[in-house]
Amino acid sequence: MKAFRLDELEAERAANDGAYLQFLRERNMSVGLYALDAGAQDPQQPHRQDEVYFVVSGRAAITVGMETTQVSRGSVVYVPAGVAHKFHHISEDLRVMVVFSPPES
Repeated sequence: MKAFRLDELEAERAANDGAYLQFLRERNMSVGLYALDAGAQDPQQPHRQDEVYFVVSGRAAITVGMETTQVSRGSVVYVPAGVAHKFHHISEDLRVMVVFSPPES
């Protein structure tokens, strides 16, 4: 078993001065913590993997392809591989768990 604490992951991510911390990588998936502060711009480009976002905290909008929805704590969003997507209008610091399948390369 591998178990993680969100507060420890957030501290490690912040210590590494990055918006993204991959903390689990297995044969069929990888998982990371993505952070965007209020007012930030999301620099993401489409990925070659399917993704699932689980919003841990914060508030923003996300556009996937041509569809836009509001997200906040507890929201789950699926993004198919190769589809353009971005968080925007981030009104509260956003912390998102990201699952990639297959693992992010």
